[in-house]
Amino acid sequence: MDIPHLALAVIGGIGMLAIFVGLAQRRRSAEEFQSRLAQYGVLDGTATAGQPPPADFREGLARVFQPAADRLAQRGAKKGRPTLTEQLAKADLKLRTSEYFMIQVGIVVFLGLVGLLRFGFGIQFIVMAIAGYFIPGLYVKFRQRRRLKAFNNQLGDTLLLLSNALKAGYSFAQAVDTVAKNAAPPIAEEFSRAVREMNLGSTVEESLANMVKRIESDDLDLMVTAVAIHRQIGGNLAEILDNIAFTIRERVRIKGQISTLTASARASGRLITGLPIILAIFMYFATPSYFQPMTQNAIGWIIIAVAAFMIFLGNLVMSRVTAIEV
Repeated sequence: MDIPHLALAVIGGIGMLAIFVGLAQRRRSAEEFQSRLAQYGVLDGTATAGQPPPADFREGLARVFQPAADRLAQRGAKKGRPTLTEQLAKADLKLRTSEYFMIQVGIVVFLGLVGLLRFGFGIQFIVMAIAGYFIPGLYVKFRQRRRLKAFNNQLGDTLLLLSNALKAGYSFAQAVDTVAKNAAPPIAEEFSRAVREMNLGSTVEESLANMVKRIESDDLDLMVTAVAIHRQIGGNLAEILDNIAFTIRERVRIKGQISTLTASARASGRLITGLPIILAIFMYFATPSYFQPMTQNAIGWIIIAVAAFMIFLGNLVMSRVTAIEV
């Protein structure tokens, strides 16, 4: 192996190490954090000047990537978009922003190295590196959609629990605490956070509004609006929550029936869409000489463009047929 390939292999190893470190490690518990603060004299006011040394390898890597992650977060906040911390919280990923950035850099380096070793320095190397940059973001979006769906499916039963607690004579804050203790995640996690915010001095309206910002659920927004109106003009909140719960549960039931009836069509659409793409990518990597005529002349590129357009059109028609609003 010559020196350039050896250097590339070392870079790829560092990228893979960054990926596994970021995925495998988790945050330390509060007790360990406090013990480190006490060790460096932060809790008793005897801390020395300067930053304490990193406790482990993970902490050292986090310090390396944290400045770049902070700059990206500030840039997103200036544009009015949710910050990276908020995006990770919506996806229920227990990662620091520095760890997410570390994983992103590792995937970019790894895929770029694979493209460089397989195809040399060319368009393939650039495309694979760009794909590595977007893969973590796509995974975060997938986790957010899955968590939002789970939240909406639980919301109807949660509102019934909230209504029953109110009928039993609890205050609204006590009813929210009951939901936080008895519901299942992700409902329990969000209501527990609302309870903590109320204990720290936030009003009920502010805590629920923050929950809506985190979840971005239309059903939850309806419930929060009903609670806000009730706290201003009064009324039977338990009965209102029962009606909203009935509407949400019926919507979830109808969506389940529609999902069952359209499962075959949706599976066929995914298969027809993904099969030629996956097969083309596999052939391009496994036997480049076999797929090479498609990328070396204008006719091949025209065929690829027409095929991509037809796949997009077929997937669009299939998704519109199976997308039924409830």
